Amino acid sequence: MKKKILFIMPSLQAGGAEKCLVNLLNEFDYNNYDVDLLLLNKTGIFLKLLPQQVKIITLQDDFAIFSKNILSSFFSFLLKGKFSLAYSRIAFTYKNRSIKNSGFAEQYSWKDLKKAIPTIDNNYDVAIGFLEKTSIYLTVDKVVAKQKIGFVNNDYKMLNLDSKFDEPYFSKLDYLFTVSESCEEVLRDSFPSLTSKIKMMYNILSEKAIQNLANEKNDELDKGINLVTLGRLSHQKGFDIAIKSCAILKQKGIDFKWYILGEGEDRKALEQLIIENDVAGNFILLGIKENPYPYINNATIYVQPSRFEGKSLAIDEAKILHKPILVSNFPSAKDQITHLESGIIVPLDAESIAVGIENLIEDSELRAKLVSNLKMHHYGTESEINKLYQLIDN
Repeated sequence: MKKKILFIMPSLQAGGAEKCLVNLLNEFDYNNYDVDLLLLNKTGIFLKLLPQQVKIITLQDDFAIFSKNILSSFFSFLLKGKFSLAYSRIAFTYKNRSIKNSGFAEQYSWKDLKKAIPTIDNNYDVAIGFLEKTSIYLTVDKVVAKQKIGFVNNDYKMLNLDSKFDEPYFSKLDYLFTVSESCEEVLRDSFPSLTSKIKMMYNILSEKAIQNLANEKNDELDKGINLVTLGRLSHQKGFDIAIKSCAILKQKGIDFKWYILGEGEDRKALEQLIIENDVAGNFILLGIKENPYPYINNATIYVQPSRFEGKSLAIDEAKILHKPILVSNFPSAKDQITHLESGIIVPLDAESIAVGIENLIEDSELRAKLVSNLKMHHYGTESEINKLYQLIDN
C-alpha cells in the first residue's frame, strides 16, 4: 500500500524554498507514495510546475474568512456569532503591525491564526512542514500524522527568530531538516537537546532540466556585459548594497547592465535607491520570470550579494550553467563556493563587491578558469531525495 504524504507550504510564490519544493515533488516516486500539498494561499508562479500526481489542498470556511481584509473578516465572524475568532483576527492584525521583527510577528501571531484552522486528519503517514515558522507550527498543532518532519531553509541564527518559541515545536517533530552543512551546525548549536533529530539534505536540482530550460531563446538582455542576480526583493538579499556597488562601477566608466530577477516587499525602496544613485539605466528590476535560466545562461557574471543564505538555489543553478560567480561572504558562502576555484567570495560591502565585479570583468583568464573548473563537476542533486525516503520508510 502506498504511503500518504502531506507537504505544508504557505504558497508557491517565487522564492528559493518554493522552487526547492517543486523540484522535490517533480522527483518524487509516485509509484510508492500518494502526495498531498496543503497551501495556505493557492498562489504563485510555480503552481503550473507541480506534477499532476500532487493533490492540492486548501483551507476553507473559517480560514477563508480569516484571510480576508481585517474589517471584512471581523464583521463576518461577528455576524456568525464567532466572537472568539473575531477577537483573534484583531489580535493577529495588531501583532503583525506592531511587532517590527517580521519573524517574531509570525511566531507570536500563530496562536491567533491557528484558531481558524481545523484539525487535518486524513490518515497521513507523514506530514512535512517545508518551511520554517507557520508551516512547521501547522504541522505540529493541526495535522494528525504518524510521523512529522520540518524543514529550515535558512541560517537559523540569521532569521532572528525566538528560539524559545520554536524549541517546543521542533521537539515534537520526528526530524528537522536543513539545507547545508553550516546551517546544520547552526541548528545543532541553537538546539543542542535536539541534535539527534537534525538532518541535512541538499536542495534538489536536476542538471538536465535546468540546461534544457536555459536553451530557450531570450532577447531581453543587453549584448554587452551583463550581471544577473536572482532573489526576492528583501533585506536579506542585499540589493541595497548592490545598488551602491552599481553606482561605483558606473562612476568608473564601466559599460554594463545588472539585471535583477525577483519580486518582493522592498521594491519601492529599491526603486527609490536606484533613482538616488543615478543607476536607472544600469540596475534593472525585471520582476519574476517563469524561466530564469536563459537569463543566467546569458550572463557575463552571476552575482549574489546576500546578507545571509541557507544554501542558495540560484548559486547552484549558476554553477550548473557554468557561469563565473561572485558572492558576498555570507556565513554559508563557503558551503557553495571555493574562492578562486568555483567562484570568488568578497566582503559584504559596496566597494568590495564593485571591485570584485570589476576584476572579473577585466580578467578574462580568471573567468575562463572558473568556467573550466565548473565544467569538471556534476552539480545535480537528484539522489538527495533518498535521505527523505529512508526516514519516511523506517
